[in-house]
Amino acid sequence: MNTTDIDVLRVFCAGDGRHGNALGVVRDGRAYPDEAGRQALAKELGFSETVFVDDPERGVVDIYTPGVRLPFAGYPLVGAAWLLDLEVVCPPAGEVWVRGDGEFTWIEARAEWAPPRTLRQYGSAAEVDALTVPEPGEWIYAWAWEEEAAGRIRARGFPGRGDGIDEDEATGAAALLLTAELGRALNITQGRGSQLLTAPGPDGIIELGGRCRLERTITRQA
Repeated sequence: MNTTDIDVLRVFCAGDGRHGNALGVVRDGRAYPDEAGRQALAKELGFSETVFVDDPERGVVDIYTPGVRLPFAGYPLVGAAWLLDLEVVCPPAGEVWVRGDGEFTWIEARAEWAPPRTLRQYGSAAEVDALTVPEPGEWIYAWAWEEEAAGRIRARGFPGRGDGIDEDEATGAAALLLTAELGRALNITQGRGSQLLTAPGPDGIIELGGRCRLERTITRQA
């Protein structure tokens, strides 16, 4: 039986390198050629998302949560682009351009590519911090201004899928939706302390950026 290496990243880390959302990256997607096998591995790993690289030269990737396949997701694309040093990544949703800026990796995407999220505003960051995990149902992105003039936001994400991910540590797709709704650049602190940056661009493009780090590499039989 063959084995394959899976890189485990942290994406949207804080300035000190802590936090960030755990991401599994299967560099050789051929090790898991069918959707059922990929879905099973994503469930076994238990990360919010796992990305399979089908063509590292062209940046073709395939993204899975523990329970569903996604046409687009923010943090897997930022993470895969950083790990593989790509200029473009191509999930099913479309072509996503990438740029590096010091410690940050940025992607260009469109809010309409993001899966539906319920954006729920609260009166203060303390209210967001005090929230308990809601019952499964809708995907809720809870947020509040920390400093509105500076575009600083406190957020938490609750997928509500009942797949073992009760709270998402850092959610790029929701950050895109919130940026589109507010129409301005944002500096988001999500979860335990992950940092996501966004900036609206021309023609409906939104840039999404953050820090990444390689946490470890694990080996699985394929």
